[in-house]
Amino acid sequence: MKWNIYIRIKMEEIKKRAEGDKEIVFSKSVKAGKRIYYVDVKKNRKDELFIAVTESKKIVSGDAESPSVNFEKHKIFLYQEDFGHFMEGLTEAIDFIRNAQGTAAPRQTDNDSKEKQEEQNFDFDIDLHVNDINLPQ
Repeated sequence: MKWNIYIRIKMEEIKKRAEGDKEIVFSKSVKAGKRIYYVDVKKNRKDELFIAVTESKKIVSGDAESPSVNFEKHKIFLYQEDFGHFMEGLTEAIDFIRNAQGTAAPRQTDNDSKEKQEEQNFDFDIDLHVNDINLPQ
């Protein structure tokens, strides 16, 4: 007997499960081209809140017949006492870029909706054989 099980898991759920030691009290994902930014408010062991910003970029390698998909991730942590200084620096950097290059048009491609659906859901095919499962007799 062969069973096919299809499991759909959202990317955010996988990310949240991987960081079980810190409680996530708020989460927002921002899709930007081939990148996704996760802005999470977390609570540490002392019940202090902080922000974790994660950039996740999809990297496809290998050939067309057997591509390998990985996600390259970078994180920064912002603590409440640094919010003001960080926002000043970020605002200055954004203003500098806008003055030097103007305001960029939002990214939109025909593949955005397809990529969004693919990146938010994983499909797993699992073949189980009754002989592979050790059930109590």
